[in-house]
Amino acid sequence: MTKLLTQAFEKASELPDDLQDQLATEVIEEIEWEFRWDQTLAQSQNKLEQMAEKAAKEYSSGKTKKMGFDEL
Repeated sequence: MTKLLTQAFEKASELPDDLQDQLATEVIEEIEWEFRWDQTLAQSQNKLEQMAEKAAKEYSSGKTKKMGFDEL
């Protein structure tokens, strides 16, 4: 564990129990979300590469046009 994380937990231990539980729940949810996001990206890497290649080919062949956000 890093020094900063240790300091954060030490500070958190000074909070009332209900706030400690709330903080713990938020930290756990954030860690789980990050883990799921990393898995999603890892599983979709091939598809993202295919989509990027297709977009580059369409751009190179003149099948795309420049648009602003208000034109989407």
